[in-house]
Amino acid sequence: MNVRRLIPTAALAGAVALGATALTACSGAGATGSKDGKVGVTASFYPLQFLAEQIGKDHVKVDGLTKPGVEPHDLEITPKQTAQLGEADVVLYLKSLQPAVDKAVAQSGVKNIVDAATLTELEVHGAGHDHGAEEAHAEGEGHDHGHGEGEGGKDPHVWLDPVKYAEIAKGVGAALEKADPDHAADYRKNTDELVGKLTALDTEFKDGLKNTASRTFITTHSAFGYLAERYGLDQEGISGVDPESEPSPARMKDLQAVAKKDNVTTVFFETLASDKTAKTLATDTGLTTDVLDPLEGITDTSQGADYFEVMRSNLKNLQKALGAK
Repeated sequence: MNVRRLIPTAALAGAVALGATALTACSGAGATGSKDGKVGVTASFYPLQFLAEQIGKDHVKVDGLTKPGVEPHDLEITPKQTAQLGEADVVLYLKSLQPAVDKAVAQSGVKNIVDAATLTELEVHGAGHDHGAEEAHAEGEGHDHGHGEGEGGKDPHVWLDPVKYAEIAKGVGAALEKADPDHAADYRKNTDELVGKLTALDTEFKDGLKNTASRTFITTHSAFGYLAERYGLDQEGISGVDPESEPSPARMKDLQAVAKKDNVTTVFFETLASDKTAKTLATDTGLTTDVLDPLEGITDTSQGADYFEVMRSNLKNLQKALGAK
């Protein structure tokens, strides 16, 4: 587990104050009154950056705080990035996913701040048995309260459900309309197009996972609770929503039993976190390994160049692992 080295609140405040004067030419978000005339959007991590780019297109200049290859939960904010936040016209973030970002946003003084967690309903998901979420909600079992959770132990990984991601997209579109009313019609048009693509993706997942030999998948990082619930699957996480927590021997033993009982063939790992526990479990149970990407960032090793390509790779990998017919 990495220890976050968060910069003190006083330093954050000082950096924001400096940002208004000393860093007006910051390479991050541009301001409405800047030379290019574009709306400056700062997004905390890739899923929100992608929405801003798709909806804003030529009218916005988007900067992401979490660079490719960085695990977003462990992001450390620099004074320059804090100053950059203070200059943005619109800030997009997901409260409680990245504590360092939460502190910086609180100090930024930006008028148009959008918390994606308020644009859709967040739910509690445990490390296992997410199908329908009945047991987890009723008994409150299996909930890991690690750094990756939202407020009240709620799962923040809403972008992995195309339906919920579309709800967030609508909120982002509305925020851009408010910040730049002159181009409101374009933002509405782009939002509608993106929501249409997400609706089509939802249909692909529904159809592609309708008939499978197994409904259970094992993954190192319990990021897929919304996806599992949406498409009637059971997520069994080696760790909870914290991708770096070490599972107990008892949990590993439980997963071996689950794999046998539910005809599990594959243990999934991801590109931004260690695959050690996945490979250990796979070796102990005679299973194969494959990638299921939580889409917290795009790198050269991602199975696709953007959200839609990686989600379709996830679908293909799930179909193979679950024995889709």
